Amino acid sequence: MSAPPVPESLLNAPNLLSFARVPLAVVLFACIVHGAWLAGLVVFLVATATDWLDGWWARKYGPLTLVGRNLDPLTDKVLVCGTFIYLIPVEPAGIDPWMVTVVVCRELLVTGIRGMVEATGKKFGADWFGKLKMALQCAVLIGVLLIRWLDTLPGTADVLAVLTPVQRVLLWAMLAATVGSGAQYVVKAAKLLR
Repeated sequence: MSAPPVPESLLNAPNLLSFARVPLAVVLFACIVHGAWLAGLVVFLVATATDWLDGWWARKYGPLTLVGRNLDPLTDKVLVCGTFIYLIPVEPAGIDPWMVTVVVCRELLVTGIRGMVEATGKKFGADWFGKLKMALQCAVLIGVLLIRWLDTLPGTADVLAVLTPVQRVLLWAMLAATVGSGAQYVVKAAKLLR
């Protein structure tokens, strides 16, 4: 008779790094509401660093757990989707409600699909397209926070004249990657669930 499986521990370094993104997200949202753009930029950079660090730590030192594989993308979504939502009222950011709806719907759809596929015992982790989408989302948010901060400083008009169009291009590239990666995950899931 085999021993029952040992339950996964929630308290390990990768999971704690993932959990840390939730309070960091709350601080970031407060920074956006109060127009503390530099503080918000720093908090967002720290939060994205934990995203990279938790995956690196889990691969190098362990443990690679089912909880960690689901917690990491979930806290990413809290951070990214929440930030986009909080930026809607910031008119100079240029983030329209329909854009945020595309981002949030894609994340909810992929989360639901991942749950269905992994319930069958198959792995359904992020691929290169999903990682590109996440990188572009982070680049857009960093760009918005950076531009909002620079806009509060004197003598930054020339820098803003360069950064603002770049940020707009990144925004449209992110939306394309969001839709494209979502469609790719739907096709991939359909094949796995056959």
